[in-house]
Amino acid sequence: MTLPSSELVLNPDGSIYHLKLQPEQLADTVIVVGDQGRVETISKHFDVIECRVQNREFVTHTGTYRGKRISAISTGIGTDNLDIVMNELDALVNIDLKNRVIRDTHHSLDIVRIGTSGTLVKDIPVDSVIVSTHGLGFDGLLHFYSFQENEREQAILSAILKQLHLPESLNRPYLVESDPVLFSKLSPGFFTGITATACGFYGPQGRTLRLTPAVPDLNERMMGFKHQDLLITNFEMETSALFGLSRLLGHRSATACAIIANRASLEYSKDYKPVIENLITSVLDRLSA
Repeated sequence: MTLPSSELVLNPDGSIYHLKLQPEQLADTVIVVGDQGRVETISKHFDVIECRVQNREFVTHTGTYRGKRISAISTGIGTDNLDIVMNELDALVNIDLKNRVIRDTHHSLDIVRIGTSGTLVKDIPVDSVIVSTHGLGFDGLLHFYSFQENEREQAILSAILKQLHLPESLNRPYLVESDPVLFSKLSPGFFTGITATACGFYGPQGRTLRLTPAVPDLNERMMGFKHQDLLITNFEMETSALFGLSRLLGHRSATACAIIANRASLEYSKDYKPVIENLITSVLDRLSA
């Protein structure tokens, strides 16, 4: 079936619409970051940079690190942006853009998010790193796709819902496990746990300025969760979409976040740039090993 131009949107030069990339400009290993400026923080470590492409908030640098071809891409903030990025990355490798048809052979990408986050665990210090075991989505994005948790995820999610007692007016959370291969590469030496993905920075993460959140004690409820050896360790805004869309599209994904705030102790990092720098080199080394 030929995909119509209203559904598969391309630029006049044939590149995919938002990312403005051609298939040959994308590596099989992709590091995604929210901040545009962080792309250069990654690519400065490359031995060679093949291309630099920017459109809106989407910046891509593709090059090689120790012989490993890698693309670093900024997504902007939020799961809505991840919906764009993930669908367009998949289109670049699994759709013949010229003829507008899905390719017969599936191509899988390895996608790692490097981000910043706030921990909900008092004993996890600022300026540390958490690698996500799961993404807990409060955003609702995956409800627009045919997604279903597996049995392990259903058991954990059931325990989470029992603990949180969320009002029915909120999105039903969903839970997706990190890719086990990428997780095993990234996690040694770092904290691990369930990463909660919010659809906003303030109320959805329990912050109060002039507006009162619908669940004022959301963070306290999450801090009280424990299932077997799993804790809800941190809050951010992209991981659930990354994990869920990766699974649906047949890609592998993982997330590693520098902890710049502790919501339990109300601390904030005095300077988290060295932590990000060390995390980037650690991820590059582990992906290229």
